[in-house]
Amino acid sequence: MTSSSPGDLAVDGPPPDPDGADDLGVVVRGVRRTFDLVVAVDRMDLRVPPGQVTALVGPNGSGKTTLMLMLAGLLAPDSGTITVAGADPVTRSSAARAAVGWMPDVLGQWETLTCREVLTTFADAYRIPAAQGRARAAELLDEVHLTELADSPARVLSRGQKQRLGLARALVHDPQVLLLDEPASGLDPRSRVDLRVLLRRLAAQGKAVLVSSHVLSELDDLADGAVFVSRGRTVDARTVAEMTLSTRRWQLVALDPDHLRTWLRDHGVAEVADPAAVRPDHVLVELPTPEAAAALLRDLVRDGVPMVSQAPASGALEQVYLGLESERR
Repeated sequence: MTSSSPGDLAVDGPPPDPDGADDLGVVVRGVRRTFDLVVAVDRMDLRVPPGQVTALVGPNGSGKTTLMLMLAGLLAPDSGTITVAGADPVTRSSAARAAVGWMPDVLGQWETLTCREVLTTFADAYRIPAAQGRARAAELLDEVHLTELADSPARVLSRGQKQRLGLARALVHDPQVLLLDEPASGLDPRSRVDLRVLLRRLAAQGKAVLVSSHVLSELDDLADGAVFVSRGRTVDARTVAEMTLSTRRWQLVALDPDHLRTWLRDHGVAEVADPAAVRPDHVLVELPTPEAAAALLRDLVRDGVPMVSQAPASGALEQVYLGLESERR
């Protein structure tokens, strides 16, 4: 990563892909998009490899949705290049759209159509034979647990049910690339788990999955890597493994918090004062490496401190996100 100033970070464009994986995933190089005088995306770089789930993380107004719309072929960039499954969404729009499953954060719908009709209509739009389209619709309705509502009009669905129908709609043509904008919004806990299992399975099948979400704790369990954006630019990109290795804040819970605090004080381990991060009966410490965290837990147990748990104080993505200087406004 290169930096032009502390508050204006940029990363080098994606390196060449010697294995040709770019032909199955997404590559964005130096993309810019403006709306009148507003710069929504400013020389952004991104890679979404096949076989992985990539998180797109950034605050409101950082350019995430604008980028997603360009990847889906619904907006054209002012400059820079985009390839989706090897196709440019502007110059080869039919090939790019055939490869993409796009799920916006709000399901646009024909309210009089049933859930089944929504899916068969989209199957027809992708020129899937009618019988195959009906079978695919039934399969996907079962996948997203909407079979009981298959012949109900879409207008009666709850917010979470509409999200599940939107996901099924994005999958109707079995795309190589999935673009999901806030897919878990409105989902109940069981449906969130089902979504995570489904997306991991699709990635295991070789699909490239890009997920934009503000719920970073869920992305920790889902994503293989993350791209962080701010003010229209890419400011960081890491694998989840790299982020986990950089975890520094750990939350300790003991049956006797006072005993724990006394032990830490006697052994020169400072407690971090951060009341927004933990409950009063939890103890927050900062450690340089995961190995140091393992050694601390070993010593606590050896000395008879009744430990209940030790874990990162927040998810890996959240720690990286909160540590970005570009987000300190």
